[in-house]
Amino acid sequence: MALSSSSSAAAALLNGSGSISSSFAVCYYGPHHKASWLYSDRRTLSLVPSTTVGRNPFVIVKKPSRAELKSSDSSAVPDLANTLIAPAGRIESTNDHEDYEKLARGMESASPLEIMDKAFQKFGNDIAIAFSGAEDVVLIEYAKLTGRPFRVFSLDTGRLNPETHQFFDTVEKHYGIRIEYTFPNAVEVQALVRTKGLFSFYEDGHQECCRIRKVRPLKRALKGLRAWITGQRKDQSPGTRAEIPVVQIDTSFEGIDGGKGSLVKWNPLANVKGQDIWNFLRAMNIPINSLHSQGYISIGCEPCTRPVLPGQHEREGRWWWEDAKAKECGLHNGNIKQEELSQHININGNGVAQHTNGSAPASDLFNSQKLVSFRRTGIENLARLQNREDPWLIVLYAPWCHFCQAMEGSYIELAEQLEGMGVKVGKFRADGDHKEFAKQKLQLVSFPTILFFPKHSSKPVKYPAETRDVDSLMAFANALR
Repeated sequence: MALSSSSSAAAALLNGSGSISSSFAVCYYGPHHKASWLYSDRRTLSLVPSTTVGRNPFVIVKKPSRAELKSSDSSAVPDLANTLIAPAGRIESTNDHEDYEKLARGMESASPLEIMDKAFQKFGNDIAIAFSGAEDVVLIEYAKLTGRPFRVFSLDTGRLNPETHQFFDTVEKHYGIRIEYTFPNAVEVQALVRTKGLFSFYEDGHQECCRIRKVRPLKRALKGLRAWITGQRKDQSPGTRAEIPVVQIDTSFEGIDGGKGSLVKWNPLANVKGQDIWNFLRAMNIPINSLHSQGYISIGCEPCTRPVLPGQHEREGRWWWEDAKAKECGLHNGNIKQEELSQHININGNGVAQHTNGSAPASDLFNSQKLVSFRRTGIENLARLQNREDPWLIVLYAPWCHFCQAMEGSYIELAEQLEGMGVKVGKFRADGDHKEFAKQKLQLVSFPTILFFPKHSSKPVKYPAETRDVDSLMAFANALR
């Protein structure tokens, strides 16, 4: 391959026959910074920052002598004095100089199709769509509509529903693609199962299992990319996704170049409502996972996913035995801020919720004259009573919990209906400093928790179901009053 005659330094390396002097080697530093060695043995050379010869970027370095190879590590970067063409400067990766916060602000009102097209334009073959086997199939449809080539990868955890595997096959055939599947490390899975059993996550939380089956495989997959595309939406998960931008530097994982800031995450659906996603799926006749017709909305592994019921948020079908704020598997932990509201809310001496820095009070829930708002002392006294004048129905809640927010209307309506039936209705905010007390004394596991305090028993009865519509709650109260 001939070099541009515009560089006298490069020309000096060529002998009369047009070949490169045996003391030097040339590397073509092509698109996406992938090196193609044009001469000599790359094992004896070390890459240095490239310079431009004509229109093509090259690296020209001096081959180490045999003596140099014996006296030093052959993988060491050669001294710049041995570089015959001094580099004009390091070729920065795309992520180094791009202001993604500014780009995100500029594309805040852009359509998902426009965002997808921009992502493919910037990263080409170094970006891929993460496909979970749920409604995020819409990402593949948008990718097809851009008219650009695209890649799709998915994590097969070994615990997916059969319907999800069938859906993968359907999607591949529908779009004429091959999904790049990534699997967990078999040795790690074996060690976990042999040590703790198949369902340890019900006892000690889902994070360890997700870390082995999802997070680490994803980490390996992303190391071969410079960017990835997710189906995250702001309305999707309580407390963790409400502020996601359409594009951001991924703070949890690294890309092919390694190091902080080496991976970009695109969220084209960030500003799209769930209902709009489904309208688009129907309008475009896009195939969907058959689990959706069985009441599943958010779909993950089979043991950790179940259908949601009326009055429930879509993510309540995931890890239902845990707190609402914990409903991330680790793939998007960058969404979770250090100052999580749930961990930084205190109750002041007047029983008013406020941030730990003394800023404005957090908005409350279940505001009705038909409900009694309990403070810590009041709920402690109620729990200690052996005999009560009236039975009580109490909800343990946190204002930031989307599931509590979703049942607010039905609980207030229930209070109105129970008013003349001899059952009093109340609420107790059980997050912040009161959470440990509520766990130890009030059977709190996740928000919301609903308790019935009978007239002649000190021990409250916990509402066991996940349905929180008025009729279901009324049936619970009637059965006990």
